[in-house]
Amino acid sequence: MTDLISAPDAATGKLVDATAPGEGPASISPADDAPTQALPPTDGEQPLAWAPIEPAPKKKRLGLWIGLGVGVLALGAGAASMILIAPGTTVAGVSVGWMTPGAAADAISAHVAETKITLTGAGDDAVLTGADLGASIDARELADKAFSSNPMWNVTAWGAALPGTITLDEAKSEAALRDAVPSSFIDPVDASVAFDPATGAYAVTPAEAGTAIDVDDLAAAISETVSDGGKNLEFSGDPTPAMAAVTDENATTIATSLNTLLGTIGFYVGDERTVPVDAATAASWLKVVDTDGKLSIEADPALIQATVDTLPGLVDRAPVNAANVTNSAGKVLRAETAGVNGRTIGDTSDIASDFATQLESGDGIYPLTVTETPFQSVNLVRTADVNLRTQTASFYENGQLVNSWKISSGAAGHETQTGNFTIRAHVRIQDMKGADYVTKDVPWVTYFNGDQAFHGTYWHNNFGRVMSHGCVNMPISAAKWVYDWAPDGVEVSVHY
Repeated sequence: MTDLISAPDAATGKLVDATAPGEGPASISPADDAPTQALPPTDGEQPLAWAPIEPAPKKKRLGLWIGLGVGVLALGAGAASMILIAPGTTVAGVSVGWMTPGAAADAISAHVAETKITLTGAGDDAVLTGADLGASIDARELADKAFSSNPMWNVTAWGAALPGTITLDEAKSEAALRDAVPSSFIDPVDASVAFDPATGAYAVTPAEAGTAIDVDDLAAAISETVSDGGKNLEFSGDPTPAMAAVTDENATTIATSLNTLLGTIGFYVGDERTVPVDAATAASWLKVVDTDGKLSIEADPALIQATVDTLPGLVDRAPVNAANVTNSAGKVLRAETAGVNGRTIGDTSDIASDFATQLESGDGIYPLTVTETPFQSVNLVRTADVNLRTQTASFYENGQLVNSWKISSGAAGHETQTGNFTIRAHVRIQDMKGADYVTKDVPWVTYFNGDQAFHGTYWHNNFGRVMSHGCVNMPISAAKWVYDWAPDGVEVSVHY
């Protein structure tokens, strides 16, 4: 026996050395990579040998790969469900299921823009698109709302329908419709308001109706068609009544407001309209403007300023002192002149702009700020003096001669009585009678002593000589002056 252990070659079946002389166990040849194992000895002289190992069966991984694929799909579906709108969802009739909000917004906008409108009747089957009419819808907001309320992961929200409103650009729609069906358009005439110099008031010119194709009705028809999932509709191109934007009611309201302004407009100190403004001037300040079919009042501060510049000269005044007629004892017989405070207008720099704003609101009463100077009271002591010797009547105020005239006092047998008297009565005109005379319509009679009085005389002009039956005859103008100047209570001295 030797120490050589041989094993069959895996490829040839021949035995090979398991070891080399002097080296322990042999290694398997690189050319022979078949696994081997030690075989137990058998009975008899059968030599020991290596036997090849049966290869273990490979594990089948098909199920793993299928599982991985399903997992990936599940993960993808889960991720998609987080960014997509639920299947079956519609917005304003446009299907947006399985779309992201951005794609849904594009789809909605495109559907509205591509919708075709055939104009029948007078329209002669002209075709316009939503884009031609300026049709729009808030696509992005609606798409975001569809996603937030109906995400794909929420199966209970599948198949939801969200409403949406389609609007038309009025100017663009009208221009496109006018081009397509010009015969259906007759422009209405707005009601208007204008100042009439002949009457000094504002007058209304009534509105006149026209014809057009109703843009609001067209927008509603497009919305209905799109909401039903359609992209084509017919709409009548025949004319329908078109009302004026400015109505008679609106114009009448503005005219009434303006005419009210004309009746009160001015600059006030307290309740006094110190500086009234005439209608023509006020109308030059004001303009009636049309803003989107609604009339309003507009005032021009620059034009108002021209009147504001005159205010100091019209408002400022010195005080007027009160004057009271009294007797020599100081008793007030009559308030001769009412006292009036003086005043000076304040800062006028902002009046024009402030008044313009006020006028535009319909208020024509502008209160002025003034500084007042109080008046003082003055007493006027009035007396009358009749000198029978000189046949003169003289009148004094606070001791100063005011007026004097020649008179005719009572003749012999009818002398004017001397003494100190007070005026007791005034008679505008009357007949005077005596035992032997009747004088008709004697004017401006001022009684001071019984039946004796100052009065006007029209039957003679011989003043300076005794002529009367006891009264003091005076020229008519002089008698009227005394009648007005001397109230009851004025002292009269008659003497020689």
